[in-house]
Amino acid sequence: MRQLRARVQDKLLNHLFFLDHSDPRFLVSRRYEVECLDLLHKCTILYLEGEYALNERLLRRCMRLAVQGEFTTYEEQAAQKLRTIYASQRQQAKYDEMNNRLLELRRVLNLEQEAEEIRLAVLIGMEQAVSKRQAVKLRIPDYLARLEELYKLAPTFTTFSARYRVRLTSAGLAGQYDDIIRDTEEASEMLQAGLINERRFDQRFNQFMNVYAHLRSRRPMEGLVLAKEFAQTIHPTSSNWFYFYEHYLLLALHAREYERALVLLHTAQKNPSYGKQRQAALERWELLAAYTELMLPFERMSVKRRSQIAVFAALTVPEYSRDKLGFNVAILVFQLVHYLQQRLLEPVLSRLERLRKYQQRHLRDAATLRSRTFLRLLLLLPEANFDHVVLAQRGRPFMAILKKAPLVGEADSEVEIIPYEDLWQLVLDILAIGEPE
Repeated sequence: MRQLRARVQDKLLNHLFFLDHSDPRFLVSRRYEVECLDLLHKCTILYLEGEYALNERLLRRCMRLAVQGEFTTYEEQAAQKLRTIYASQRQQAKYDEMNNRLLELRRVLNLEQEAEEIRLAVLIGMEQAVSKRQAVKLRIPDYLARLEELYKLAPTFTTFSARYRVRLTSAGLAGQYDDIIRDTEEASEMLQAGLINERRFDQRFNQFMNVYAHLRSRRPMEGLVLAKEFAQTIHPTSSNWFYFYEHYLLLALHAREYERALVLLHTAQKNPSYGKQRQAALERWELLAAYTELMLPFERMSVKRRSQIAVFAALTVPEYSRDKLGFNVAILVFQLVHYLQQRLLEPVLSRLERLRKYQQRHLRDAATLRSRTFLRLLLLLPEANFDHVVLAQRGRPFMAILKKAPLVGEADSEVEIIPYEDLWQLVLDILAIGEPE
């Protein structure tokens, strides 16, 4: 069986050589990078076969393509192979020329590798627990200063891209989302003006960050228009497709376009790759689905789906993040609102107690003002005997605080799947129909 599986796998892998990389929905650099790699592979075989004349022509072609795409790594590899050929053929002048070029390429390559290491350090740091993300946040000013130096020493696309992406991350951590919008729009203008390599720049990532910034800066209507336009440029098989659609769905929810949000949810669920996502991603989609259906009439939900929601709402402990920032508040709030709809007093009181403990333990920082304020609103429920009129009156000061709360960085804040203002109105509407018994 192992041998059979290995043979089948080899046959499948052989088909990779026949993939079409020219689809405009793929990463733009993909076709140019594969072309360089293809030439390097052929040149390696030709060298082993002792064919130097054709090999030299193909290597020089590879170098031209690498220069056009600013692929310093492949240019260095082609130059190294050419130097070896010239040494074998005792061509001293060409050898010296290529050797000097190699020295310069390796200088640039070292600088690019340092820039890439900084970018990756920030990237991996942002995937860690909150404490580690905060440590990365403190180091970002030094990272940016070094990236500026590297870009001046080697003004290539790689150093530009590393600086550009770390700048976007830094702005996101600081809650400066208008800076992200400005930087992404500026990058698009630079691309159109030919100041950025069109064979390398990922305009889809740039567009995604623009949409993300509109979501975080509470400009959902503008972001929704942009997301609809950008959605056409992302291939459904791309790993980033689902990440983009998460934000697309959130924009629709924040814009109170719940029917559109439901359509986007179904579009994502029908994607053949939906079940292949990481477990954490599938859990996020389950939470997004629960909130989307929460904002629609309960009667529209199928019996099977009601049963699934009931199981989800009954979770004793949030299973999403052991770190105490992220989706945990969203989970607890959803459970509370679900039981309010069911008019079940005991589960409502139980969730309120969990929210109270969560607020006391984990929502002390200034950056958690919105979440802390919303939980204080919810804790008014038993004090006002679940009377929606009394709650609306007592909640006005807290609503004023919510509206004035400043934007905070993504590393510091809880995720608001539905804006807290809209959730509070939903709670009042539910209680207006009937109080929990």
